[in-house]
Amino acid sequence: MKHIFQQGKDPSKPVLLLLHGTGGTETDLLPLAGHIDPEASVLSVRGNVLENGMPRFFRRLAEGIFDEEDLIFRTKELNGFLDEAAQKYDFERENIVAIGYSNGANIAGSLLFHHENALRAAILHHPMVPRRGAELPDLSGTSVFIAAGTNDPICPAEESTDLQSLLEGAGAKVELHWESFGHQLTMGEVQAAARWYKEI
Repeated sequence: MKHIFQQGKDPSKPVLLLLHGTGGTETDLLPLAGHIDPEASVLSVRGNVLENGMPRFFRRLAEGIFDEEDLIFRTKELNGFLDEAAQKYDFERENIVAIGYSNGANIAGSLLFHHENALRAAILHHPMVPRRGAELPDLSGTSVFIAAGTNDPICPAEESTDLQSLLEGAGAKVELHWESFGHQLTMGEVQAAARWYKEI
């Protein structure tokens, strides 16, 4: 997968896995990593799927309707890539914190849903429930921060509350943060995520 790896000053810190939204690239969220932890290493990945020329992490059938078969395949592909990247760049595979926005948050959520110990923690900006009716692995010891907008036209409020319930039901510790905005990534939610990160 096309990606950027930046070695951090402190190798004991988690590796921040950056996952962009639809139409983004591996450079989009680099400034976000600096807000969350400027000393951590960064692995920023570009989605392997194109939708009308726009990179994404998995296909969808329509707005808000995921191609579940492709989602499962692409999630497995990303999980395998993380295994390879940990060996190539010599970091602890169990010490990855994902930071995803929109489509990137959905693939990060899918990693949590489908692969045990794929992520130590995750910051999900405007995610949806990746799959309904899936049996989740044991997520005890996994921390998740969800940022949501009360006026988000793409991601209804119940998607965020349902995701919180499903993750907590699998043992994850979840904080749900609301902003009174739409689908855009706001500085308020980034700052809230940074405060949360310092406590995990």
